[in-house]
Amino acid sequence: MAGHSKWSNIKHRKGAQDKKRAQLFTKLAKEVTIAAKEGGKDINFNPRLRLALEKAKKQSMPKDNIDRAIKKGTGELAGVEYIEIRYEGYGPGGTAFIVDVVTENKNRSASSVRSNFAKNGGNMGSDGAVAWMFNKKGQIILNSEGLDADEFMMEALEMGAEDLIVEGDTFEILTDPTELQTVVEALTEAGYKYEEAEIVMLPENMVKVEDEEMAEKVMKLYEALEDNEDVNDVYANFDISDELMEKIMG
Repeated sequence: MAGHSKWSNIKHRKGAQDKKRAQLFTKLAKEVTIAAKEGGKDINFNPRLRLALEKAKKQSMPKDNIDRAIKKGTGELAGVEYIEIRYEGYGPGGTAFIVDVVTENKNRSASSVRSNFAKNGGNMGSDGAVAWMFNKKGQIILNSEGLDADEFMMEALEMGAEDLIVEGDTFEILTDPTELQTVVEALTEAGYKYEEAEIVMLPENMVKVEDEEMAEKVMKLYEALEDNEDVNDVYANFDISDELMEKIMG
């Protein structure tokens, strides 16, 4: 499972700071609404909502926005009917992409995602085209400052984690998706503060992109999908070195 932390760093570095705040809040609100509709508004019995609320609060989403999103999910306020869809496709240089969409208009989303691929050197695939290259995992990111990697790994494994990946000043804890909330609660009780916790699709193997022109094409596709208002998450299996990333991102 080598390479996950490298992709995680790209994903998180490219995260909220590159998005318009309003767009970020819209995506967070959709997740809260869906989670509330799926399991109700009591976070003690709805782990998906608990994680969605924690993520929204970490991004300083206003409380009024969060409350409205919950009420739309529970039916206390009128709202649109969101659908969750997963698209798969191929990017430049033999890269693979999984695109998770939350939308009220399936036809619009399918057309816009297909356009993102077509205009940026990729193409949409059928269901299952690239999903086999990825594993569904719980992922927890925390700052490793002041922590001993070996000692923390033993503690995390005892909490129910499957693996720990060290990358610079970051610890990436991987769990079975069903154990994510359990590990999050154990970390919190032990006094650890994590930066993010979510269910993700992690690539089994990474595609090294070492050519500058190809790296620019791959990132152009990635950014186009990230900026699509209907896209909630983008996962891909490319590996661009920090040096090359800095170069192409200016």
